[in-house]
Amino acid sequence: MAAIISTINVNGVRAATGKTGKGMLEWLQVTEADIICLQETRATDEQTRAALAPALDAGWFLAHAEPGSKGRAGVGILSRREPSAVRIGLGLQVDGNWVPSAEFAGTGRYIEADFDEFTVASVYVHTGEADTPMQDEKYRFLDEVGSRMTAIDRDFVICGDWNVGHTELDIKNWKGNIKNSGFLPQERAWIDSMIAAGYVDVVRQLHPGEPGPYSWWSYRGRAYDTDAGWRIDYHLARGDIAGRAKQAVVERAATYALRWSDHAPVTVQYR
Repeated sequence: MAAIISTINVNGVRAATGKTGKGMLEWLQVTEADIICLQETRATDEQTRAALAPALDAGWFLAHAEPGSKGRAGVGILSRREPSAVRIGLGLQVDGNWVPSAEFAGTGRYIEADFDEFTVASVYVHTGEADTPMQDEKYRFLDEVGSRMTAIDRDFVICGDWNVGHTELDIKNWKGNIKNSGFLPQERAWIDSMIAAGYVDVVRQLHPGEPGPYSWWSYRGRAYDTDAGWRIDYHLARGDIAGRAKQAVVERAATYALRWSDHAPVTVQYR
C-alpha cells in the first residue's frame, strides 16, 4: 500500500501545539502524511494526549512512550489508521516472547507500530558528549537499536532524530564538528553498518550528492536564515518499502518566526 510518512522532533509537544497561528496543530490540519513519528514530546501520556486533543478528536490515533525522566525524550506515532500492534521500548522477540531491554526499555526513546504491510518505528537518540559516560550510553543505545533493526523480518521504516550527521554533506559546518558528538567516526560508522545490513537512507537516495537537505537549525545566531543546519532526522527503510520511496521533502518554515520546533518535518512518499 502507498503511505506518506513524516518524522519530526517537536521539541516539547505542549510548546509546539501551544504556538498560535502556525503551530503544530495547524500543520496537522494540512499535512498529507498518513503516519507521523514524533520525538521529544517531553510530556506524560496524559499531557501529550491533552496537547494533541484537537487532532485526536479529528481522527488521528496516537501511540506514545512517555519519557523515562521528566522533561526529556518521549516518542510517539500518530497515524490515520489504528495500528494492529504497538511495542514500547527497545527489546527483542525471543521464542515468540517480547523481552525488554534491561537498560533502555523505559526511557521513552523508542516505539514501533505494525500496519498492514510494514512496521514503523520512532526513535530518539540523545545528544552525547565526546569522551564522557553520556557518549558511552549513546553508543550502547545505538547498538541496541541496531540489534532491533537487524531482527525485524518484515518491511520496516525507522524514523527519528538520530543526533548523528552521517557524511560531510549532512552538516553545514562539518569541519568544526569533527571531534564533537554528532559527527564522531564511531557514530558515523554505525550508520554505515545499518546500510551494510540492507537499510536505505531514503532521503539521501532521493537527494544524492547535495548538501542537506538540513532538518535542524540552532536557535542561536542566524543559523536558520543562513541554512547552517544539520541533517540528523532520517528515514531508514528496509524491504520492498525502501524501493517505493519516490519523493522526500523537508518542510522548512518560510521564516524563523513561523517555526514551531528547532527541527522541521521530514516527509517521504512511499508509493
